[in-house]
Amino acid sequence: MASLAGVSELTVPETTPVPLDRARVRAQLVASRIAGQVATTRENNLANYRRMSDREPLYLFGLRPTGTWTPAEVLALMADRAGVAADPGHRHGQDTIDPDRTLDRIDALADRLALAASRHERVLVATGHPVGTVAYTDRVAVLADHGTPRHTHSPLPMLALLAALERAGQAPPDLVVADHGWAGAAGQAGIDAVGFADCNDPALFVGEAEGTVRVSVPLDDNVAPHLYAPLTGYLLARAGLTGAVTGA
Repeated sequence: MASLAGVSELTVPETTPVPLDRARVRAQLVASRIAGQVATTRENNLANYRRMSDREPLYLFGLRPTGTWTPAEVLALMADRAGVAADPGHRHGQDTIDPDRTLDRIDALADRLALAASRHERVLVATGHPVGTVAYTDRVAVLADHGTPRHTHSPLPMLALLAALERAGQAPPDLVVADHGWAGAAGQAGIDAVGFADCNDPALFVGEAEGTVRVSVPLDDNVAPHLYAPLTGYLLARAGLTGAVTGA
């Protein structure tokens, strides 16, 4: 389980870089299938929308939605927020994520990061899609089982971390940047949470619609890590936090 060392203060760097060109990043999102015609199937999307609608715990990411959120309502929301096909008759084949929606929410996330930096807020970064072999990978919290990082949708790691902070006499983080149950549980606990979610993971978009999650960015969350570098550079440059990453 993650230690408390990863809750870091975010500060503004001495220089503010020029953001990457949005059109260039958009093209790379589509070429890498982070957005556009993504690998996630329509069948998987619709099945997960029903599971979230049925309140299956691992598809709620620690959130407790207050709306009805029928499968049809979830589909309509995902068409609006992520850009999946709105036609309920589309039952098979590929689905889509609108790259412009991805970048619009990245811009919103950048605004929140810039605010965190200006306030010197304490920020926790976590992921349910880990890479590496330690409980913190480059100061990113992950769930680890005997030293092996684990993919997880569960809210329990975030709840355990928040409980550990309380026991240590520390306040919760001001901002959580995460995905899956890390983001959902933080938002449900009243912490500002911004997250990334695939088009088959509707819970964070529901949380955003209900005001529990601050920002939910639609993207395919399971492509090769280096392919996210241009988007990461765009995000950090928009937030005024570091130099732009330009490699594809």
